[in-house]
Amino acid sequence: MSLSGHLKELRNRAFWSAIFLLLGSIAGWYLFDQVFEELQRPIVEIAEQSGTNATINFPTVVSAFDVRLQVSIFLGVLLSSPVWLFNIWAFITPGLKQKERKYTIWFVAVAVPLFLAGVALAWSSLPTFVRVLVGFTPEGSANVINASEYILFTLRILLVFGIAFVLPVVLVLLNFAGVITAQNILKSWRLAVFVSAVVGAIATPVAEPMAMFLLMVPLLILYFVAAGVATLHDKAVARKAAAIDDELETTQASN
Repeated sequence: MSLSGHLKELRNRAFWSAIFLLLGSIAGWYLFDQVFEELQRPIVEIAEQSGTNATINFPTVVSAFDVRLQVSIFLGVLLSSPVWLFNIWAFITPGLKQKERKYTIWFVAVAVPLFLAGVALAWSSLPTFVRVLVGFTPEGSANVINASEYILFTLRILLVFGIAFVLPVVLVLLNFAGVITAQNILKSWRLAVFVSAVVGAIATPVAEPMAMFLLMVPLLILYFVAAGVATLHDKAVARKAAAIDDELETTQASN
């Protein structure tokens, strides 16, 4: 495909991804009240249980609208994730053989549940993060939390967890496409540990080591699962190549 063809393909896929993102954001706009109630629940519970004066504040006239828009777009990203994940991989596959393009559907089938699993893990961990951070409020003081900053804080955690869980799937599909081997993946285990630690430190805003390990451990497990799947695939490819070679040698010997 020419450069102009690639650009046209990118434009088309970006267009359809944007359409579904917009539709998901519209649905998210109507789901905002329920979602925001859950997002602020940790603050409410901490304030009731510990007697801490903590509350979410909307400091400006437009801040409530801004927060609603941010949450709506985030929900749009979640709801449209099957579409934009499909388009990301489908944009890569035109350079592959026809047989290899079937991996696109497998990418979506595996990546979407993993993305949602990462978001679910972050969602379940969110009360712990908030409880630890709000716990630093000095006795007798009030913790008036800016609503926009709090939403960005929570959405960043949810997105980073979700995207991090998809990365091992990319490794497997690159292996199936013949770009990397299982040996390449295994040789980079030290880099994988370092990257997992960095991602864990960025995604978990609390100073507790256990919070970072909460993300590191699943990432490393998924990384080595990806290496195991790649190893099985490489062995299957090697056996198939050996069988073809034996068949060719037999044919040549008979001739």
